[in-house]
This record gives sequence, structure tokens and C-alpha cells, in this order.
Amino acid sequence: SFADIGDIIRGKDLYRGNKKKNQNETEREKLEEKLKDIFKQIHDDVTTNGKNLQALKKRYEGDTDGNYYRLREDWWYANRETVWKALTCHAHDTYFRATCNHGNSQYQAQKQCRCDKEKAGKDGDVNIVHTYFDYVPQYLRWFEEWA
Repeated sequence: SFADIGDIIRGKDLYRGNKKKNQNETEREKLEEKLKDIFKQIHDDVTTNGKNLQALKKRYEGDTDGNYYRLREDWWYANRETVWKALTCHAHDTYFRATCNHGNSQYQAQKQCRCDKEKAGKDGDVNIVHTYFDYVPQYLRWFEEWA
């Protein structure tokens, strides 16, 4: 789901996977290593090139343990709209939660993954990504999904 992808990108996924026969690591561990490599490249790029070089160096100076959690959080925040569009805009009527709020009622988006009103949320960007479910801790989402 959208929220699970957010957890994986941000390094907060609780599921660690199972090792298959004759494997030294799980598929989840392989994915995590690939993500670390990708975010290392991004980290190296943003801390050596570009506009706000000093501010970025300062922001990510503690992100040197190889996991790049702060950068991963920032990347997810900046790109969650694109991920949302990729998952939902061409898959009409497949998201099962009420995604829009109009007065006292909630409803699912009907207009190609957008709510009727522009700036339908409190801070204005719920029209872009209809949910903040990706920021709910994974174990709480599991309670809701499996209860």
C-alpha cells in the first residue's frame, strides 16, 4: 500500500522478511541495501553540489551511519505526491478509504484521484495526497487492517 511504500522508503518497515532456502539474506535485506546505496548517492550529491550546499551539509551532517534516515524522510515528504499519483490516478475506484472531506461528510475522490475543492485539507495539500495514513505507525495500521 501507499503507507507501506512510505515505511520502506523511510526505513521504518517492521517486516524484515524470511530467508529462503540457501539464501544468506532476505529479499527485504537486499532491498534495504539497494535503498542505502541509492540514498548514499543522493546524500553525496546534495552535500557536494547544488544551491543550498551549507544548509544541506548541516542538515545531513548527522546522517552518516549509512542509513540516511533524515534524507529518506525528506525524500518521502518531497515525493509522496508523485508516488500517490503513480498508485492511484490511473487506478480509478481502487482506494478503499474516504479521501475527501466536504463539510460534515467524507467521500472518495471521484475526479481522477482529486477532491472536488482545491485545497480541501486543513493545510491545503490533501487535494494532492488525500491521506496522511503513511504517517500512522505501521503497527497501528496493522491493528486496523487485521482487526
